[in-house]
Amino acid sequence: MNIRYFAFVFFVLISIVSFSQKKKKGEEHRTMEPATPPTEVKKTEPIKKDTLPKISVLTQHYARKYSAAVQWNDYEVAKDALYDLIIENPGNDSLIFDLALYYYQNQKSASAVLVSNELLVRNPKNIAALEISAGGYEALGVPDKALQNYESLYLLTNNVSTLYKMAFLQYRLKRYKESLASSDIIMAHKDLETMKASFEGADKKPKEYPVKVAVLNLKGMATLDQGDKVGAKKLFEQALAIAPDFVLAKENLAKTK
Repeated sequence: MNIRYFAFVFFVLISIVSFSQKKKKGEEHRTMEPATPPTEVKKTEPIKKDTLPKISVLTQHYARKYSAAVQWNDYEVAKDALYDLIIENPGNDSLIFDLALYYYQNQKSASAVLVSNELLVRNPKNIAALEISAGGYEALGVPDKALQNYESLYLLTNNVSTLYKMAFLQYRLKRYKESLASSDIIMAHKDLETMKASFEGADKKPKEYPVKVAVLNLKGMATLDQGDKVGAKKLFEQALAIAPDFVLAKENLAKTK
């Protein structure tokens, strides 16, 4: 997702709404008319102009400003245009989401959380807003709030990556039993063997590893923190048997000696 894409979607949506309104009016008129003999031609009254959605002059101006700013790679001006569009169209959730996404992508986590939470007040099941809010809280170092949103997100999507986020945050909050339970759900997933995740390798560069390795390592961490060095060692060794160069498991294994 990027800001250019949403600019395009915004204009397309305006066109679609206008078209659907015209189509709906035409269909309602046809269905309400009594049947007429084939020889009789009945004229359909034209749609009145004031029944179509109106786009204010200011909205059109700010939309052009937004489009030009994106075209010329000036995202600060594009952000200002988004604010202008939101003031003119306060009920348009897609514009508010674009603003939340802008803040999130530019690592302005506090603003990303505040804006996305505005959308969640309107619709607590807004998946995209939940994702931004959860990620923003996590970046701000507020794991309990992040976990709440990831839990809501998981209930709506059943996404394994979200469940892993939950398991990790539960571990950070020292909710070890919950973390282990979440990890076990992931381990039982039918597609686990084919799932990959990116972690930093020994050369400090991102590298793909099986998700199973990360989950075994996480389970080992939760087990170790509860004082079970023997159980933790077994879990770290299982992770390294799959991926011998998995740095986190190597480091954690050393803590069991």
